[in-house]
This record gives sequence, C-alpha cells and structure tokens, in this order.
Amino acid sequence: MSRSMQIHEALQAFGLSTDDHDILGVSTLEQAGPHDLCFAEEAGQAAAVARSQAALILVGEDFPEVPGTTLLRVADPRDRFFEIAALFIPAPETEGIHPSAAIHPEADIGADVAIGACAVISAGVTVGSGSHIGPGTYLGPGVRIGSDCLIGPNVSILRDCEIGDRCILHPGATIGGDGFGFRWDGSGHRKVPQLGRAVIGDDVEIGCNSCVDRATLGITRIGQGVKIDNLVQVAHNVTVGRHTILVSQSGIAGSSALGDGVVVAGQVAISDHVQVGDGARIGGQAGVVKDVPPQAAMFGTPARPVKQALREHAALARLPDLLKQIKHQQETIERLESRLSRLEAGQSDA
Repeated sequence: MSRSMQIHEALQAFGLSTDDHDILGVSTLEQAGPHDLCFAEEAGQAAAVARSQAALILVGEDFPEVPGTTLLRVADPRDRFFEIAALFIPAPETEGIHPSAAIHPEADIGADVAIGACAVISAGVTVGSGSHIGPGTYLGPGVRIGSDCLIGPNVSILRDCEIGDRCILHPGATIGGDGFGFRWDGSGHRKVPQLGRAVIGDDVEIGCNSCVDRATLGITRIGQGVKIDNLVQVAHNVTVGRHTILVSQSGIAGSSALGDGVVVAGQVAISDHVQVGDGARIGGQAGVVKDVPPQAAMFGTPARPVKQALREHAALARLPDLLKQIKHQQETIERLESRLSRLEAGQSDA
C-alpha cells in the first residue's frame, strides 16, 4: 500500500476524507502551513489554535470551539496525531545492495535486506530479513542483526555482538568496542583483554555517537525496549533492564545493573558496581555512587532522595545571608564580651 493511501485511510478512520482536506505533512501549531495536521491538548492553547494556519487540528472532545478553524475531536489527540505522523517518516535512503558494499561470501543476508554504499559485512555475519544497513557501516565477524532493523550510516558493530529485531541504531553508534579495562603492574597500565560480547534486545533504539562496550568476560546486555539518547556511554559488563531510558551524555560505569523501567536523565554519572532498582528516576547531572532502591527518585551529587536534595539546595541558597547574620552576631558578642571585661575590671563603661 502506498504512503498516500495509508494516510488517506488513517484520516478516514477518524471520519475525515482527504478529498476535503489535502494533508501533506504534520507540524506544530506555530509553524503549520495550509496542508499540515497539528494537535492541541489544553484549553489554554485555544489562542494558538486560532492563529494557526493548519488545515486540520486534532483536539480533545471537550476542547473549546474556535471559529474559523477546522477541529477534529478525538479521545487522545496527542496519541492519534503521532499515529498519523509516523506515516510521514521518510523511507530509508538505502535500497537494494549497493555495488560498492563489501560483503564476505560467508555472510548470511536475509530477504529484502538493503545495504548501503561502502558498508563492510564480515565473515559469519547474519542479517535478518527486511533490515537496512546504512552507508559506511561496519559489521564485524560473527555479528548477528535481527529482522526489520534500521542500522544508520557509519555505525560500527564489532565482532560477535548481537542486535535484536526491530532495532534502530543512529549514525555513529558503536556496539562492542573494548571496555576501559587496565591494571597497574608497577611500571605502566596493562590492558585487560576484553573477550566478552554486547547483546542488544528487541525494539531498542540507540542514538547518534553512543557507545555500548563489550564485556570483559560474559555479556554487556541492553534489554528489550530500551531507548538510548545521543552521546551515551554504557561500559563493560553493564546490564540495562527492559524499557529503561538513558538520556544524552549520561554514563554507566562497569558492572553496574539497571532494572526495568529506569529513567536516567541527562549528564547523570553512575559509578561502577552500582545496582539501580526497577522504576527508579535519576535527575539530571546526578552522581550515583551507591545502590538505588526500586521506585526511588534521586537527585544531586552524591545522589540522594529528591526531597532531601531540594531542601539542601534551598538551604544552600540561603547560606550567604546566614553567614552575614553569623558575622553580625559574632561582632555583637565580641562587643558585649569586651564591655563585660571592662565592668569586671572596675572600669567605667562610658
């Protein structure tokens, strides 16, 4: 089915004919043109809806009337909008197998696989059906790629690593680089062999220039449904539970384990051998140096419960005024002590 037909049928499911509204794209209320679809959730957005040039705006069933604007009332405007927006995602650029791709004869390439220009597919690689391998990507010996994956340009997946089904790896991601392991032998730092693998579960998305290191021994494991932002570091022997989110510039040191449904905000640093329980939330720029219980909300460095951290931050903001008060009180005490000393010595207090 063509994309235009998919869009037509999706809009028809809401009782709207594309004959009435020629929807060619999706956008925000502020930037929409006369052929765009938008959405609004809050009644306070009514003024923005009135100003919008959109052809059609999805709103909730109790959204106020906005004269001169075509509104389509649905139960969940945000969800319905993104269902339709997904139809506008550009198709992968890679089609077929480019003649410049280097594919080892012992690689197993599934049906309907696309491989871009200058990609390198090593011996023993398996690529599942329907997957797209972007230009300049390197798949090392023994790598396994599942079905319906989208591996972007210049991705590196090194020896013996495994990617599940329906995964998306954005440009520059590296899977299976050596972990940062060294030992001091008295004269220099000697490399510890990194002999394990990295295994990525189904439905995982990994952002641009993020790294998942192979294990020293065993497996570095990223669970099903995990979403990893750009510029994230996952070190050797880490385990990340299902449906966890790692936001950009966060880093997880070696042998730590995150449970299911954890949210790690931007620039969080998690130390080595730390256990983070299911459903925990770690606030931005936190430094996690000890275990975090399930469902906990943590913030600050060192990370501590959010309410405690906020109280401490509030107290810290008052510190300059408190220091002035203390200085004033010290000066008052010194004057009183001086006066008392004179009185005790029988001197006049004049």
